[in-house]
Amino acid sequence: MSEQAKLTSMAKAAGCAAKLAPGTLDAVLRQLPKQFDANVLVGFETSDDAGVYQLSEDTALVHTVDFFTPMVDDPHTFGEIAATNALSDIYAMGGRPISALTIVGFPERGDPEWLAQILQGGLAKMIEANCTVLGGHSVRNDDVLFGYAVTGLINPKKIWKNVGAHTDDILIFTKALGTGVISTAIKKEKASSESIAAAIRSMTTLNRDAADALHEIESQPEWSNAIHAVTDVTGFSLLGHAREMALGNPQQGIEPASLAIDHAAFNYISGAVEAAKNGFLPGGLKNNRDFIGDCVEFAPAVRQEFRDLLFDPQTAGGLLLSIAPDAASAALAALERHSIAATRVGIVHAKKSPLIYVV
Repeated sequence: MSEQAKLTSMAKAAGCAAKLAPGTLDAVLRQLPKQFDANVLVGFETSDDAGVYQLSEDTALVHTVDFFTPMVDDPHTFGEIAATNALSDIYAMGGRPISALTIVGFPERGDPEWLAQILQGGLAKMIEANCTVLGGHSVRNDDVLFGYAVTGLINPKKIWKNVGAHTDDILIFTKALGTGVISTAIKKEKASSESIAAAIRSMTTLNRDAADALHEIESQPEWSNAIHAVTDVTGFSLLGHAREMALGNPQQGIEPASLAIDHAAFNYISGAVEAAKNGFLPGGLKNNRDFIGDCVEFAPAVRQEFRDLLFDPQTAGGLLLSIAPDAASAALAALERHSIAATRVGIVHAKKSPLIYVV
């Protein structure tokens, strides 16, 4: 690998945009046999952010795995982003990460110094999260791949699932949107330094502080049950993860809901709107739109670039939460105290058509 080569050139798709198409994945998972284990509190059947396995009345393990291809050219930064993204699923469930195993795919003729920097960047972010890296596994691969399998601890009585939204709940989102289109612009060498820096700041910011703010809210007796659903927004886009929240889980007595989302309420990463307008759309965006487009209706006034951004696959994106209306202001205040620029982005309605309506 020459010194002039770019890390993003070593992959066909960038970051979470490299995920399998959601339609393909959904069709395959439906074919798998059911598993029966009373200790499994959250399994893959629910499309949640992580699995939860109960150990005792007060303790459960929360597990996730996340790895992907480069979306930036600096190896150390790529390592940081991959670690941030992997840790996010643990925070989204309400857990605390404790250990991780490294996953590496690297070209046989790749520069070992690049690999060292990737590992160093990931380890630095894991240390920031007080999560111990125990080891890992590596394979030769044409595309550069990096990530982690992360284990955390969680109170089995305080699991934040991605379903459970109540009618009249307020939807809150904790980060800006646009990492997918900016990553595509980076790959095309069309992203400004300002956009790249803003995207990197977002993708290397742990969701730990946002989760801590939400824990503060639920620790208060009057709001102990106010947080009804939480998910982190990653490769399946804001609308893709919102769809999972809206679908509920009738088998567990969680009925579907409808979501009204205000596209103008979101923060967008600097340069993201321009990147979408200029057509820097990752393949994952098109897959997301194909899979969930029938569930979403846009008001005529919503411009195409904003429609695209709501389908944009995010890497290390923010937390989307559904919270009781009387606790929403307190949650936003707590998030602000933790320096999280969260915003109200929508409201939950009783189930109707369309499942998601964007104004």
